[in-house]
Amino acid sequence: MNKIWLSSPHLSGHEQKYVQEAFAANWIAPLGPNVDGFEQDLCTYVGVGHAAALSSGTAALHLALILLGVGRGDVILCQSLTFAASANPIAYQGATPVFVDSELDTWNINPDALETAIKSEKAKGKNVKAVIAVHLYGMPAQMREIQEICQLHDIPLIEDAAEALGASYQGKKMGNFGLLNVLSFNGNKIITTSGGGALLSDNEAFIQKARFLATQARDNAPHYQHSEIGYNYRLSNICAGIGRGQMEVIDERVAQRRANFAFYERELSSIEGITFQPEAEGSFSNRWLSCMVVNPKLTGGITRENMRLALASENIEARPLWKPMHLQPIFQDAPYYGKSISERLFENGLCLPSGSNLTQEELGRVTTGIKKCFS
Repeated sequence: MNKIWLSSPHLSGHEQKYVQEAFAANWIAPLGPNVDGFEQDLCTYVGVGHAAALSSGTAALHLALILLGVGRGDVILCQSLTFAASANPIAYQGATPVFVDSELDTWNINPDALETAIKSEKAKGKNVKAVIAVHLYGMPAQMREIQEICQLHDIPLIEDAAEALGASYQGKKMGNFGLLNVLSFNGNKIITTSGGGALLSDNEAFIQKARFLATQARDNAPHYQHSEIGYNYRLSNICAGIGRGQMEVIDERVAQRRANFAFYERELSSIEGITFQPEAEGSFSNRWLSCMVVNPKLTGGITRENMRLALASENIEARPLWKPMHLQPIFQDAPYYGKSISERLFENGLCLPSGSNLTQEELGRVTTGIKKCFS
């Protein structure tokens, strides 16, 4: 049987138009009309003032920390249940990551634990420089509460919307809630540029500075002069062309992923012990990945791992939820605030194939593979 991937790229056919225009104009190098157009497409769609198209979401988050002046000795509060790219840039800057537990309504950063962490770290005399809030698997975090906490303590909010393009919260698109906002266009994301990301903000000075730093921080001079450390973080004109074609179908891709989730929920939620990532009131998830939790006490001892291996035997890719950052060997000494919600989600959670190009037959193969565990 053919392989069913967790989340494979899904091209629309519109991408070739923009890529061919770049070839025809010999505009292959970084920057160019596609980069400008892609940045404007993102601003218009998300509803934010300015965007810098970059080589990855990780690069975007790294630049966000640099723009906020993060350095050695500073503390950055970060959601624990997330991909490592949310935390690694903190280490790039020599700062200390402090991880915060999730809550069950969204699986995202727990506002109560966040406030506790802020107060505790400040009481230790730490300089809390920023909060990184993640929208896990495209599910919006409780942004109003998180914003209020950050405003109360005068701490900048970085919104890691790498998995959440096309999602919204209280009618407002994700990527528009932080002082600085991060997107990703990796090959497995809801739209892709093969590899890429973006930094968004309503603060024009931030984005102008990000573009400067991302192009090796070259000073305005006829020769190559550098007064600051720079980075090779800009997106190429070719990749931006792919992104422009992808943006033309973003809402369609969201609808297709939400339809996948609805299918799984309809087919599997009647099995005792299987529940799905909830969608809190006022939230609209892009359902980048369809994720469920398996309670072996209710499934007769059948675990998440039993299901994952059963699917693998049918040539179907499924993965556990992200392993929390505070459990990772590289961050084992980092402070952590919360209980054990993120740990339980990791232990029992499973991400199902979620690509927008999945057929009904393939979706049926996934649910049949899971049901076989109970036969």
